[in-house]
Amino acid sequence: MAGARTPRPGSPVRGSTTGRPVMAALDLLGRRWTLRVVWELYQQSAGFRELQRRCDQMSSSVLATRLNELTEARIVVGDVDGYRLTALGRDLVAALDPLQAWSKRWERAIRKLDD
Repeated sequence: MAGARTPRPGSPVRGSTTGRPVMAALDLLGRRWTLRVVWELYQQSAGFRELQRRCDQMSSSVLATRLNELTEARIVVGDVDGYRLTALGRDLVAALDPLQAWSKRWERAIRKLDD
């Protein structure tokens, strides 16, 4: 979505004219590569090129856009040492823990069916 604004609670976003916080979060986190960037920064802070490498060589323009959005959303901060998650970003990862647990159960269930 070139030229799209960073979703913010209280402002209309894709799928919601009300700007409910959960809808703004779903819009932001549903953008291509966003959760991958968050996940990689949760693993370890990184500079732009290192983060691009860890994200399977995503295009530099998409990475720059995602980092700008995540920075504007206060999930990521960048400085001379690179990019890292903020306290709010770490809270996001903690909120995703149930999804991580579910994905492991899903994997086991799929493997059972394949056996």
